[in-house]
Amino acid sequence: MEEHSEFSPLESQLAAHIRARLGELRGSEERVAQVVLARGADLVGLSVSDVAELAGTAPSSVVRACQRLGFRGYQELKIAAVRQAPALVPDASDTRDPAARALADTVRAAREALDGIATTLAVDELRAAAGALNAADHVLLLGEALSGAVVLDAAYRLRALGLRTDAPADPSTAQLAAAQLTPTAACLVVSHTGATRTVVDAARHARGNGATVVAVTSYARSPLAETATHTLVAGGQDLVFGLETTASRIAHLTVVDALTLTLLALRGEPAERALRRSADVTADQMY
Repeated sequence: MEEHSEFSPLESQLAAHIRARLGELRGSEERVAQVVLARGADLVGLSVSDVAELAGTAPSSVVRACQRLGFRGYQELKIAAVRQAPALVPDASDTRDPAARALADTVRAAREALDGIATTLAVDELRAAAGALNAADHVLLLGEALSGAVVLDAAYRLRALGLRTDAPADPSTAQLAAAQLTPTAACLVVSHTGATRTVVDAARHARGNGATVVAVTSYARSPLAETATHTLVAGGQDLVFGLETTASRIAHLTVVDALTLTLLALRGEPAERALRRSADVTADQMY
């Protein structure tokens, strides 16, 4: 088999579908999924044995991974990849300018993450999550590290709609707040991996007290998703290993915007009045 020096990343709703389910795969099956994501439209020239060799596994593992991802087999997945992998951003991977490459990669990943939201985020779950937040007498928001920025944005937007919110930055305070929630409260949790221990533990405290837990995460299967009442899945690929990417944060901020607009429709005039008050406060702070 001819060696490939450059990968053609899969840029499509299919990629979002696969990434959202990576948590369901282990070992050789996960390696198969990574090969599919990396090769993209180039899969048209690869047999199941070729993919098995690239993933360091057997052809049967390739077929099994495809089936775990919801396809009848490798051929069906390959057809989907070829149909959905047109590049939308010029490829700068061969440039010697690291800034140009970084910009092209980041824009591509962000666009892919946004395009994938329609595939991974169920409208029914969005509607149910918004309804739960609307019915709550108090909303606790949780998220750490880079997810903290999304939490702060969500807290501001929900407060601007007239909801009572709390977004403690300290993990210990967040744990305590979650442990004191009641069944009439809701907890909005943002986590890229859905596996941050302190965040998941706080969500479990909230759920154990009867509070509704709404999760915004990048993976359909995770400890957080297992704990949540409603899971809103949206995310993007990691451009830097171990770091939540700009793409995922953009996807999560988009989910927050969708929640906000749905809540605005549900709350009607009270939310409109709250927004006007928020606009007045913002105007008073401008020179």
